[in-house]
Amino acid sequence: MTSSVKRPIRIGVQLAPQHAAYGTIRDAVAELEEAGADILFNWDHFFPLSGEPDGLHFEAWTMLGAWAEQTSRVEFGTLVNCNSYRNANLQADMARTLDHISGGRFIFGTGAGWFERDYDEYGYEFGTPGSRIAALSGDLPVIEDRWSKLNPAPTRKIPIMIGGGGVKKTLRIVAQHADIWHSFSSPEVLAEKLEVLGAHGEAVGRDVREIEISTELRHSSEHDAERLHALGTTMFTVGLTGPNYDIAKVKRWLAWRDSMNG
Repeated sequence: MTSSVKRPIRIGVQLAPQHAAYGTIRDAVAELEEAGADILFNWDHFFPLSGEPDGLHFEAWTMLGAWAEQTSRVEFGTLVNCNSYRNANLQADMARTLDHISGGRFIFGTGAGWFERDYDEYGYEFGTPGSRIAALSGDLPVIEDRWSKLNPAPTRKIPIMIGGGGVKKTLRIVAQHADIWHSFSSPEVLAEKLEVLGAHGEAVGRDVREIEISTELRHSSEHDAERLHALGTTMFTVGLTGPNYDIAKVKRWLAWRDSMNG
């Protein structure tokens, strides 16, 4: 399956909000926007996911309010929001507010959640993978409905980006609701999952070629990225972590983006 929509390659950067003072994160945001990154993401956790487990860490959504005011060009969001932490209607209102603060640059990235420590220490019920996926499936229509009722309405159709690659349930939710699908797939795995996504699209009556494909680069080479692009990936994400964010790594991929986009 390849996209029927001609899209340029975009580079998103996930600034993990861990092990760094907020001033360092703020400076990285400014430098990345100046360098030409297309999208900036944080993540929705309460503790570091690597390094010192109790190291420096900041909350996602309040940070995004600061990014909305600080930046003027980049799109931004969480990679990804944890649906379990917040009432669905509240998530919709928060997203709409960030949409207005930023002048229509917010991406609503969301997923079912997975990091048990977040749940246990903050008092949320962890449940099971099945219950968390079911909650995401049930909450997305509520979020979309709330967007239709809010005054003022969102400035645009807020893009929904869903993260995850579960073939039976997550990809069906992607087919139903996503504007962007994000995964950590290799070219071989991506090819298989795009076939599954296409089948879910047929089942729910959606042309999934409308969905932008986003893939984490991790340790990929330019050759790997070109293979992913040939399969339909047009958003590539680069992960950076504190205490010092390696902007040079991003600049390499921005140069590749520009060469590919011509």
